[in-house]
Amino acid sequence: MKEVILALAPIVILVFLMTKSNPWPSYKALPLAALLMYLVKTVGFDLEANSANAVALAAIFKALTPILIVWGAIFLFNTMEHSGAMDVIRKKLMTITGNKIGELMIVGWAFAFLVEGASGFGTPAALAAPILVGLGFTPLRAALFCLIMNTVPVSFGAVGTPTWFGFQSLDLSETQLIQIGIRSTIIHGVAALVVPLIALRFLSSWKEIRANIVFIYLSILSCVVPYIALSFFSLEFPAILGGLLGLIATMIFAKYNVGLQRSEGWETREQVPGKAVLKASFPIWGTVLVLVVTRIQQLGLKGILTSMDPLWSIELGSLGIFTLSDSLAVGMDRIFGVDEVSWTFNTLYVPSLIPFILISLISFGLFRMPKEKCRQVASESAKRMYLPAVALFGALILVELLRHGGDHSCAAIIGASLADLLGSGWRFGAPFLGALGSFFSGSATVSAMTFGAIQENAALSLGLDPLVILAMQSVGGSMGNMVCIHNIVAVSTVVGLKNQEGYLLKRTIIPLLAYGIIAGLVGSMML
Repeated sequence: MKEVILALAPIVILVFLMTKSNPWPSYKALPLAALLMYLVKTVGFDLEANSANAVALAAIFKALTPILIVWGAIFLFNTMEHSGAMDVIRKKLMTITGNKIGELMIVGWAFAFLVEGASGFGTPAALAAPILVGLGFTPLRAALFCLIMNTVPVSFGAVGTPTWFGFQSLDLSETQLIQIGIRSTIIHGVAALVVPLIALRFLSSWKEIRANIVFIYLSILSCVVPYIALSFFSLEFPAILGGLLGLIATMIFAKYNVGLQRSEGWETREQVPGKAVLKASFPIWGTVLVLVVTRIQQLGLKGILTSMDPLWSIELGSLGIFTLSDSLAVGMDRIFGVDEVSWTFNTLYVPSLIPFILISLISFGLFRMPKEKCRQVASESAKRMYLPAVALFGALILVELLRHGGDHSCAAIIGASLADLLGSGWRFGAPFLGALGSFFSGSATVSAMTFGAIQENAALSLGLDPLVILAMQSVGGSMGNMVCIHNIVAVSTVVGLKNQEGYLLKRTIIPLLAYGIIAGLVGSMML
């Protein structure tokens, strides 16, 4: 019990600080929680200071991944703003439909579904939220809406990474992984009939939702049906192809008002030529295209960009061994002499330099932006990353210290104690443990890696089907996307919110609970 209390203490304090009546901003609360976890590990769990320092330094390095992703997304959208491309896109979206439900489902649901399938890493909310703000939705509510919507496709986000990579340590066959994927998409499919309505309620009235309910469900099903169907055959394409088909269908439904209430007067809006839209939307479709091309293994580029064949290495004394691969991936091995602590950064594969910065630089030329505008894009993007970077450094130190120690880590202790506490009710607890993992780490993949073995062992000891429980873990990791600190900080940053992380966290609790209850009920029927 003492170990459980110690392991939970920094998390409980973090949640309290960020949700109290006068909440702390994440850039203060997260570093404090990280410091408390450091003390818990070194004093309460007797972790050597050198090992704790190595884990903390590795976490600082690892924080560069989400920091650079968010910076890249901000850079891309600043490019679109200062080039005038965003104005063209706004005008075009307003000519597809004047109905705000239609705009929300096109951008916040179908488009985000597609981007999640291609990239993950919190990219969908970072891309969709600024577009919605540009269409006139308030930044706070747009961020909240995008966080909740970015859940259903996550089990197969980044071309299926949370499923095929997240559970790799469990030595499952491809057939077993397919079975987990099928079960998780079915659970997601049922949740998708409810949770998007909750998300829409933050930006629309129930009256508006009811008036457009046919369109809403046509849009939902146009993504979810192929999502489920493809999970029977593939571990990589369910979300990306489901999102693509759903986006095309949703835009057609909106254009012809299928199930969508007509809006008065929007037909008189200025029409935008197709060529202008194609050019203005290049930063978006160019980004998606590059993501797709670089993430489908069969096309060959993924292997080149992720190759870890050593090119060069140098010993940096007690700091560790710096390595560089032929794909320009950088890393540090044996940080502070600790064998099990290392870091790797896939420079060209993490969605930052490619595609965000690459597409932005091409856009500079395509839109013939003057040098002053280009400098303004770079300057504004850097300034907006200062405080979020502090928050993300704190988050990663907290997470890595939490996970360090394998079966004896604080994360494992928390997970095991929850399994013992719930017993046969584990079928309802499994999704929430997955969500807890995403809350800690900001990644459904990391959640699966952290708690997959605990979920499997708990299922076997309780006589439950481990494949169903692992599917519930996958769903939990996905639904946890809406409450994870990384995503909240990221989406807040790209839409210009300040000190609103606690508000967003509190408002996502109800949809999280609804998602978890649905996952528990549907999963129980599969057992």
